[in-house]
Amino acid sequence: MHTHFLCFVSLLLISAFANACSANEPSFPLLAKRIVFLGDSNTFAGGFVSVVESQIIASGVDQRPEIINLGLSSETCCGLSEPSHPFPRPNVHERLGRALEKLKPDVVVACYGMNDGIYYPLDDDRFATYQAGVNQLIETVHASGAKLVLMTPPPYDALPMREKGKLLPAGAAEYSWNDVYENYDDVMKAYAGWVVKQSDRVEMVIDLYTPVTEHLRAERATNPKFVMSSDGVHVDDEGHRVIGEAIVKAWGITPKKLDPTLLKLVRQRQQLMRDAWLSEIGHQRPGIAAGLPVDEAITKASAIDRQIQSHSSLR
Repeated sequence: MHTHFLCFVSLLLISAFANACSANEPSFPLLAKRIVFLGDSNTFAGGFVSVVESQIIASGVDQRPEIINLGLSSETCCGLSEPSHPFPRPNVHERLGRALEKLKPDVVVACYGMNDGIYYPLDDDRFATYQAGVNQLIETVHASGAKLVLMTPPPYDALPMREKGKLLPAGAAEYSWNDVYENYDDVMKAYAGWVVKQSDRVEMVIDLYTPVTEHLRAERATNPKFVMSSDGVHVDDEGHRVIGEAIVKAWGITPKKLDPTLLKLVRQRQQLMRDAWLSEIGHQRPGIAAGLPVDEAITKASAIDRQIQSHSSLR
């Protein structure tokens, strides 16, 4: 009896140790050589992508992946545009094949939805078009041999636009990014809920809607006018931090308080390479300044990377 009990305890300890080791192992994105982020204006702005890379550096990952931000303002994955938009919204599928061919990423991280509802009430046809766009994204990325991390859209925060009198009720003749349906967050909630259910079709799904919503709710418990966006869509530095930390938590990294100098250097290098690759790959979004030729950008980025390495080693 005593021997059997000791064996049983030993098995429990071995199992617990194995589970602990497994829990501490980095998730697959951190084992990649190259990770490409795709998305709309919040991705293009680059704040949360810089937070992700800076957190990876701060965590001391030995072989950290190259991270390339290929976000594009105004973009959708469904090809829809509101009638009053000043130009047809770019569709990621117009450039996705070229991006995958030129960059050959191991992992693609994609976040779409905010623009795909085109700021109208929830509608079955628009929802189906969004779903078809995400389905096409999954198929194209997997066909290239890359793994896909699919992220939900964050919430739409109605508060700032309500205070500006820019929200419209149901039944309005027309809506846009500047005259938004008053319950547009219901659309984002529905889109996010559907994305979460795709976890059996992609390598990872990350829910951004919930942590951002919870952060807003927690802050408004003491400050009812708290916002992280002036228009409900484009988040500020705090919003980017919340999103970035949600991503690295999903990747097995415990977020740390970041050194502002490190974050600034990482963002500078990412923007340099973002602009270069957007120009090299091409896109249909007017008003985006051309980047440097990729070879020239890589040379400049290498100099910044040496600063990052030097700064990190001094800490």
